[in-house]
Amino acid sequence: MSRLPVMSSSKRVLGSSSSSSSENGQDFAPAQKKLRKDPESVKPQAAATVIGGKRPLVAATRAPLSRTVRGVGAATVAVGPSRGVLKPSIASAAAKGGNVKQPAVSTGTKAGGGGAPRRQAWDLKGKVSDMEGKIRNYQTKVKSVNQENEVLKGSMVQSQTRVVEVEKQLEKQRNQIREYEGELQALSGVRDELEKVSSDKDTLQKELSNLEVKYKVMETLRDSQETELQTLKMKLSVQESTLARLQTTLRDTEEEVRCLKETVAQQKDELHAGEMERRRLHNTIQELKGNIRVFCRVRPLVDGGLSKHIQLPDSDIKMITLAKTEESHTGKTADTQKNYNFSFDRVFGPKASQQEVFEEISLLVQSALDGYNVCCFAYGQTGSGKTYTMEGEEFDDSRGVIPRAVQQIFKAAEKLGSQGWEFTFTASFVEIYNETLRDLLYTGKASKRPEHEIRKSTNNELTITNLTYEKVSNEDQVLGLIALANQNRSTAQTAQNDRSSRSHSVFQLDIEGVNAGRDVKCKSTLCLVDLAGSERMLKSQSQGERFKEMTAINGSLSNLGIVIAALANKESYVPYRNSKLTYLLQGCLGGNSKTLMFVNIAPETDSFGETLNSLRFASKVNDCVIGTASANRK
Repeated sequence: MSRLPVMSSSKRVLGSSSSSSSENGQDFAPAQKKLRKDPESVKPQAAATVIGGKRPLVAATRAPLSRTVRGVGAATVAVGPSRGVLKPSIASAAAKGGNVKQPAVSTGTKAGGGGAPRRQAWDLKGKVSDMEGKIRNYQTKVKSVNQENEVLKGSMVQSQTRVVEVEKQLEKQRNQIREYEGELQALSGVRDELEKVSSDKDTLQKELSNLEVKYKVMETLRDSQETELQTLKMKLSVQESTLARLQTTLRDTEEEVRCLKETVAQQKDELHAGEMERRRLHNTIQELKGNIRVFCRVRPLVDGGLSKHIQLPDSDIKMITLAKTEESHTGKTADTQKNYNFSFDRVFGPKASQQEVFEEISLLVQSALDGYNVCCFAYGQTGSGKTYTMEGEEFDDSRGVIPRAVQQIFKAAEKLGSQGWEFTFTASFVEIYNETLRDLLYTGKASKRPEHEIRKSTNNELTITNLTYEKVSNEDQVLGLIALANQNRSTAQTAQNDRSSRSHSVFQLDIEGVNAGRDVKCKSTLCLVDLAGSERMLKSQSQGERFKEMTAINGSLSNLGIVIAALANKESYVPYRNSKLTYLLQGCLGGNSKTLMFVNIAPETDSFGETLNSLRFASKVNDCVIGTASANRK
């Protein structure tokens, strides 16, 4: 309800055609229609509304009229409280009325003809009788004014509706004006049309001004009538009713919010339970596949295709056969073919893409976020595609295991962030060159390069002294570190490869996850290893410094084979400390870890011997059984 000023002490003076017709309370609806039809006939002198107990100075603001108001008699005075009692000043003014001209009226009374004759000063009883008659007359007029107010109220509603319709029409006409203005700009040469549009615009502006004046008048009337009709008691009642309704709505809303909060909390609990169950089932699947698995990947020939001595059955993606033709020593019998059959967890042919290879180990990479240590290393002779498998190239389709694994780790961590998990990642990159540890992320002077040693902490965790550990928060930072490590890695030219890796590189990503809302923590390490090329010295034709490097590489790989054999035979003592490589991979080979080995083989015929040795070594690893891995949770 709008708050309108209350005319508690206002006086309203309305002109009528005669005092007798005002007393009978005639209907003022026709007069209102006439006022709307003929705006010029409406004069402010006909009805004066006094708000706040002050009367507008009619004589001071308007010039005297040369003619009297049409057929009016005694003025009608409406008292705000409607108690039927006139103030003495108003009554005396009404009594002394008579033929008074319009400009001289300062109390809101209009002059008229036919007034009662003035009584003698001694006729007090007659004066009292006249006053009582006038009082009854004014009470009757008050009732008439109240009825008029009701009529005006209805007229106000209709006027408001009319104003809305006129505003809509006005908006339409404004839109038409804009269209006309656009046409006027486009057709500036048409003078007649311009004049017509200008004329229409002026007409509409005049109509708009008239409508705005009428709208203000109607608003004033509406405010006055609503103020007179409403009382503080009614307002209080409405406000109390509204307050009660709002309080009820508030209680209902609070209850609904409470229920929604309980639902959200329950759903979060179910989501956390589902995530824990997913991790358990995921780990079960990985354990069923084996905590140490071996994949074999065949590099394609330079001109494409596959060598004849390597056979990959179409029906079995886990088998690979090496076929060797042996000549007869006596020359009397035909040549014989000897086959070497090997079975692994998966064999990838020369047409396998990088994406296809990574899909097989993506679930294993997911285990790293679940709190399990994961290790993946590539083994094979120089030029068999180990570095391509682990690192790949810069193009998306050619990216290797390391950049794809990093990408998956960060995407999965971001997804788990919505469940309350927060992860921190620390990356390091080290190489083992001639049984010496080197920091591939070192950016200082080569002469000041520190020495590194492998140390075991009190909780049996292996750490490397003076190694650079970089905090990373996104995939691009890790890829930048990998590029820096590739620049610092030791490579050289051999008879087998123009750019052969002369060291073992180990990339480690330490992962720590915290779910503060569930009070759960997990810690794991993702270890990705690119081993140096395994080959015979005669094959590689290494000399000098290359011969020394080859000796160190073959020695560390031989010790890796000894460790694998000891684990396969379940011996009580496993010689991890025989080389820096096996010591660094101790936790991955025989500890709490899920391990995957890629054995990469070259398809050339002259690499048959190296291929056979690599497959035999991989077969030993495949037969190795390590303990069941457990999540590092607190």
